[in-house]
Amino acid sequence: MQYNKVEISGVNTSELPTLKESEKLELLKKVRDGDKNARDELINGNLRLVLSVLQMFAGRGESPDDLFQVGVVGLIKAIDNFSLEYDVKFSTYAFPMILGEIRRYLRDNFPIRVSRSLRDLAYKAMQAKEKYINEHQKEPKIEEIAKMIDAKTSDVVTALESICDPISIYEPVYSDSGDALFVLDQIGDGNNDISWLNEISLKEAISKLMPREKNILSLRFFQGKTQVEVAKSIGISQAQVSRLEKGALEQIKKQFC
Repeated sequence: MQYNKVEISGVNTSELPTLKESEKLELLKKVRDGDKNARDELINGNLRLVLSVLQMFAGRGESPDDLFQVGVVGLIKAIDNFSLEYDVKFSTYAFPMILGEIRRYLRDNFPIRVSRSLRDLAYKAMQAKEKYINEHQKEPKIEEIAKMIDAKTSDVVTALESICDPISIYEPVYSDSGDALFVLDQIGDGNNDISWLNEISLKEAISKLMPREKNILSLRFFQGKTQVEVAKSIGISQAQVSRLEKGALEQIKKQFC
């Protein structure tokens, strides 16, 4: 497979170094102090992370050399934007940055033609989203993005959907210590769980759940938090939140069958 070849973009992947988390943090501190050598060392020490992202695009016929170079750009952006105050590993922060950079590159070269005005609106929306995440460390709602760029919510949705690259339902969208969450995990069963929950007596049903399950449902459906926000709030992975949430909803459903 091309993505596993020894040399890519002139880099011998078999000789790439691997940094410990403590070493990454130390280098990041030096980078913040303007140490260019530390920055180069940090880049080289995370090239294996770029390679791991490239595996997601195997079999698409894209040039691995081109994607690798684009991925490195995403890695550099992650290094430049990462804050030592973030309560997250650098690799966890950098992975979606690298992935996003590669997907932007593929969208720019997507064979289906999208109007210039729609593409411009989509890029404005993505830039606004990145700015919001950097400032608030959480995903913005589509209404918030629309307000930031002074556009209609419906237009923003259309623009973003027009440049989306179709993905497999088995593509991982989140990974925490090997506990991967796939697109398939986020697909509903055709029932509107929120509407269903609104039509039943929630207090009686939820009272029979375990405390952690009650907390998750409260945060998700009453406070409107995302699974990522819930995971950070209670200290478990997003994959675990997703499974506990689904399990709790199934328990409630069984009580009314």
